[in-house]
Amino acid sequence: MKAKHFVWIRRISQSFFLIFFIFLLIESRLPLDIYMDYSIAITAEQNIELNYPVTFFFQLDPLIAFTSFISGHQWIKGFGWAIGIVVLTLFFGRLFCGFICPLGTIHHLMSFVRPALKGQAMIGANQKRPDHKFKYFILIIVLLAAILGLNFTGLLDPIAFLFRSLSLAIFPGLGTGIKEIFDLMAQSDIKILNHISYGAEIIVSPVFGYGYEAFKSAWLIGSIFLIILFLNRIRPRFWCRTLCPLGALLGVFARFSILKMEKYSEKCTQCQLCTKTCQGAASPIPGLEWDPAECMFCFNCFNACPEDAVVFKLKWPPKANKAPDIGRRAVLGGLAGGVSLRLLGRLDGRIHKVSDPRLIRPPGAVSEKDFLKLCQRCGLCMKVCPTNAINPTLTEAGMAGFWTPNLIMLQGYCEYTCTLCGSVCPTGAIHHLSVKEKIEGPIRIGSAYIHRGRCLPWSENGPCIVCEEHCPTSPKAIHLKEVTYLSGDGKTIRVKLPYVDLNTCVGCGICENKCPVRGRPAIRVMAAGESRSVKNQILLGL
Repeated sequence: MKAKHFVWIRRISQSFFLIFFIFLLIESRLPLDIYMDYSIAITAEQNIELNYPVTFFFQLDPLIAFTSFISGHQWIKGFGWAIGIVVLTLFFGRLFCGFICPLGTIHHLMSFVRPALKGQAMIGANQKRPDHKFKYFILIIVLLAAILGLNFTGLLDPIAFLFRSLSLAIFPGLGTGIKEIFDLMAQSDIKILNHISYGAEIIVSPVFGYGYEAFKSAWLIGSIFLIILFLNRIRPRFWCRTLCPLGALLGVFARFSILKMEKYSEKCTQCQLCTKTCQGAASPIPGLEWDPAECMFCFNCFNACPEDAVVFKLKWPPKANKAPDIGRRAVLGGLAGGVSLRLLGRLDGRIHKVSDPRLIRPPGAVSEKDFLKLCQRCGLCMKVCPTNAINPTLTEAGMAGFWTPNLIMLQGYCEYTCTLCGSVCPTGAIHHLSVKEKIEGPIRIGSAYIHRGRCLPWSENGPCIVCEEHCPTSPKAIHLKEVTYLSGDGKTIRVKLPYVDLNTCVGCGICENKCPVRGRPAIRVMAAGESRSVKNQILLGL
């Protein structure tokens, strides 16, 4: 098979997996048939399930699989795919990086389209550099932190990083901009623009979401993503060479690959086309030792060489290749960093001492200590939430819980019969509950309380029964007591005062979300009373 055939196979594979990744990301939402008849979601006795395996790419990821296993001390269903990727790497090197990884494909594309470096500058940028060791430093940090019981992997794992960036920042940002344009067109007096806006919204909304989605700190998530994309203009696939911990892990396994590069110095004319087109700075030019830990098997060097001085061949029996150039400083720094993150991440008392009342985890979440061992901060539960209630944390969970999921009831609420967040969690940080388990348990994520000074009936500013009307539990967790009082002008007014029954309340937050007192609602949800914690309870003395 000719070199150009390998390159085209790689391009087709990259395109397929990138499109498939984006398709699964789009489908990580309430199914359209249920959305179009939302009464199904409210009254159905059956479970709401997604139509596609949206966790597929996470299950392919060996780094997520390994860190979840060593931190959570349990094998997670579906991660057999990750073992398959490891076996593939042992035989054929970092094919995952070159053929499958959707983030790697995006970086490859960004490096190819209008590169800032050309000619000799590109050749210089494709030389191996000391900062390539930094990814091993990051890998050692996340592995050691996971061993010590704190999982930071999702912050820089390529699959989690890409999904979080696209689903929480890039897609909502694009969707908001497109919908604002359509809104302006709909308000126009020109009839054709009205028709175009209505028709286009039917096509756009299933992709970018209905309404205006918003996520806390999305500006930061999106900015980091765009900055990393821009770095490809400085050096091709900057992320893959310098920052990617998954690439570092696969580079370690690639030492035993039977797919090897053969070099023929007598044929080489030193044109350096192989170095110029190399995506991994793997030293493909004859005269230098090939570095399999950096090679992404893009086959560009094979295709570019006019003299066939560089070829790839299968070699059997297997023989160890050159070891990854990790460096003593990267090892020692990674060890120190992993221990430091584990210790410093728990100093704020969020785990062992004070629980932030604003920290409301999704229904089915495991205890906080175990949650931080398993959660990959990938954003899947946030993307799939039909009411946009689940958002990434900032300070609510402390440093150890940065960007883990938290429910913000002002923005949405936990739909009473929805269990989608648990069904998409790739690591089991949120248990997959059935609707029956959630309702009959019941699974409590917090408790509502009334701020009487802000409540309209309690503050004698008018009648209101909105919270009681929307309460979904049976029997209702909010009940009313009718009283009579004299208004300022001497009139007798009868109002119904709301009370919360903490024995029945599950903390769904719909009362807070629908409360007519905006800004700071008169009824709010706090984390106390959550089912997942035996410590964070309200002692009723009954």
